[in-house]
Amino acid sequence: MATRTEAQGDLARWLAAIVLAGGAWAFAYSHLTDFADALLALLGQTRETRLGEAMHFFLYDTPKVLLLLGGIVFVMGIVQTFFAPERTRALLAGKRVGVGNVLAAALGIVTPFCSCSAVPLFIGFLSAGVPLGVTFSFLISAPMVNEVALALLFGMFGWQVAALYLGLGLSVAIVSGLVIGRLRMERHLEDWVRDIQNGQAATHAGDEPGWAARFEAGRAHVRAIVGKVWPYVLAGIGVGAAIHGYVPEDFMASFMGRDVWWAVPAAVLLGVPMYSNAAGIIPIVEALIGKGAALGTVLAFMMSVIALSAPEMIILRKALKPRLIATFAGVVATGILLVGYVFNLVL
Repeated sequence: MATRTEAQGDLARWLAAIVLAGGAWAFAYSHLTDFADALLALLGQTRETRLGEAMHFFLYDTPKVLLLLGGIVFVMGIVQTFFAPERTRALLAGKRVGVGNVLAAALGIVTPFCSCSAVPLFIGFLSAGVPLGVTFSFLISAPMVNEVALALLFGMFGWQVAALYLGLGLSVAIVSGLVIGRLRMERHLEDWVRDIQNGQAATHAGDEPGWAARFEAGRAHVRAIVGKVWPYVLAGIGVGAAIHGYVPEDFMASFMGRDVWWAVPAAVLLGVPMYSNAAGIIPIVEALIGKGAALGTVLAFMMSVIALSAPEMIILRKALKPRLIATFAGVVATGILLVGYVFNLVL
């Protein structure tokens, strides 16, 4: 009885804290412009100068991105308690091609993924009997169509852009997985990975956590994710502020405009060697678009940075042979190119 009473007390405290934090979040988010204006005036600058405009961009976007990031990561941390790795593997194992690709891509949205977890997740899925193409659908979707990217796109560009990005990003993940599966490239897995495929996967799920535990998982998720990405946020916003304040509009329009046919492939090639995440790259996207760059070109650049980064390829090399890595990169890059051109045509 005491344990149940303590659990009820923890839940009540969490609910009260969430109500208070939610109110503070809403108040802060609705006064971002006032905050940036006041702080800019305190620093003795105005938006009439390039430096002042760049500083205003930084002062406005930094709290905006961090508020969006903190809120959505907390919610997704709770959601992810319903999608433990064992349960995710069980959901994907045994699904026929097509259905499995769609499900894997959808699960990628709500499942944490970063380059450091790429190999364990990849091996875990394969050892549970998940087909190679289905696994790649998850591998592509998780970094590219994640909750951070969607939340920031929604906050900065509206639901239409976020929804179109979601639909096209999932399409890239699903179709790429189907193509890779049809190529039957299992022989290009490293030998030790194929040996593990013959073993038994762990599919035992633990007890269902209570809501207080789920809220605690959300807070831990905020600490882990925001604590990891905030330097990228500041760096990305700093670059975006410099672009916003100093780069001439005509230059960006001529280099990344919708009328320049080679802009999309150039943006993809430029993004692959870079390493960042949605939180760091979206402020740059915002600044580039504000300077006249085409949305499709800039989003193709963003997709290539977060879905085809060089560090991810290096880590995946532990499990994949070079030909499979090259096929993966080529198929995904082709999908990203199509997304860039579609965005430029539609918007």
